[in-house]
Amino acid sequence: MEIRKAVITAAGKSQRQLPLQSLVDRDGQTKSALAIIIEEVLSAGIESIAVVISPGDSAAFRAAAGPHAQRLTFIEQTQPLGYAHAVHCAAEFTGGDAFLLLVGDHLYLSHTGQGCAAQLVALARAEKCAISAVQSTHESQLAYYGAVGGKLVDAARRLYQVDTVLEKPTPTEAEQKIDVPGLRAGYYLCFFGMHVLTPAVHRVLAGMFKENAGRETSVHLRAALAQLAESERYVAAELDGRRYDFGVKYGLLTAQLALALAGKDRDEVLRGMVELLATAQTK
Repeated sequence: MEIRKAVITAAGKSQRQLPLQSLVDRDGQTKSALAIIIEEVLSAGIESIAVVISPGDSAAFRAAAGPHAQRLTFIEQTQPLGYAHAVHCAAEFTGGDAFLLLVGDHLYLSHTGQGCAAQLVALARAEKCAISAVQSTHESQLAYYGAVGGKLVDAARRLYQVDTVLEKPTPTEAEQKIDVPGLRAGYYLCFFGMHVLTPAVHRVLAGMFKENAGRETSVHLRAALAQLAESERYVAAELDGRRYDFGVKYGLLTAQLALALAGKDRDEVLRGMVELLATAQTK
């Protein structure tokens, strides 16, 4: 399965400004979060990238992409109908191809020499199926993420055959409906903000939007992935890395600290943090 296209969603009302924020990357270079995400995508061998944005945002995103702007196709989500709709807006761009999907308010830091996106794309090519990256997440964070349940099918590569997908479940709902043997108590496999999806997801979404026409309820990608799991092989994988959601409180600060502590200026950053903590203790 070839994966040469990627889609980054950045049209949400609370999300649209986040990819434009400036951060200092691991090499000490100041870049927008969008540029860092694009570099993550390119490291996976992706050739074409679409960014789903709100109407009128293309100039700001083009500027934020810097030297990568020429690689981008901007797709406007003309109606604020949610994340699943944003993904489906890219149906014409992805066509009949599998594609890498990322959200525009997460950064990813690998624990190996291979980026998180590259890890996921390699697994998708090897498994020849749709695959979602997941991360073991404490139940206190379930309100921010979708969660999956399933059976461990390859311990060495931490691959799970998905049988349950829930959208931001409560801890009680997760305990009752999600089973993932081997995880610590109170922890669940939550979405990483990164997927490789097959063209079938757009067919599923098209059917769901048609069925939902005229209703006040929203279509969720979670429901589309649950349907996908019923019709074709769909797995989840824990990658060697972590996601940093800068859409949550102090999320941008945490993402910046993670980048800094993983970079070449780590010692300088640590000295600054020690001085800051010492100053705070004396007040």
